[in-house]
Amino acid sequence: MPSGTYLHTDLHTGLHTGLPAGEGLEERFKCAPGPGGWRYTSQRPDGVRTDLVVDARWRQIRVELVTPTWWLRGGVTGPEVAWVRAAEETGTEHAERASGFMADSPGFLIAVARSLELDEGAQADVRLVQVSGPSLSPLTTNWRWRLAGTSVYETETEPLPVSQYEVMDLSTGEVEAVHLAGDVVLAAPGIELTTLESPPNLLG
Repeated sequence: MPSGTYLHTDLHTGLHTGLPAGEGLEERFKCAPGPGGWRYTSQRPDGVRTDLVVDARWRQIRVELVTPTWWLRGGVTGPEVAWVRAAEETGTEHAERASGFMADSPGFLIAVARSLELDEGAQADVRLVQVSGPSLSPLTTNWRWRLAGTSVYETETEPLPVSQYEVMDLSTGEVEAVHLAGDVVLAAPGIELTTLESPPNLLG
């Protein structure tokens, strides 16, 4: 069961988090295959928690995001994403035609990449509900993912395949790279893997 720490280099501590100013924000995570799927959980020192569960096809069937002031719970229901978002006990229900969620946590990059099942050199467009900020504000966005290539690195235990994805924001044309090894993000925009306490699950 991989566990470790990601560093968010584009999320900074300071007055808005109530934490001392620093170079970034750590996210402690655990992830593991489960019955018919995969689960990712994490927490940050600013009080943000993520719980993401996918099924055998990597569809996001249960998502829970919690900040000190807001919460969001939802999941994929057929061709739509449905969710409830609130600052109190009861919230408002929403639905949008999309393939899943995207949020700050690297767990969502893994879920989206694996759900596309791309062959090397292939690409696919994906519509996602992007959730951001302390208020978990949702915005529907469109992205193009391309599997640019896979490299294999020798390790002390077994060869480690690393996949490089080119991810384009279709609203701006900006392209950024995401590197995945199994169910762990090695590097992504604003994300650094700083510790890994057990090897990634190689998901085939």
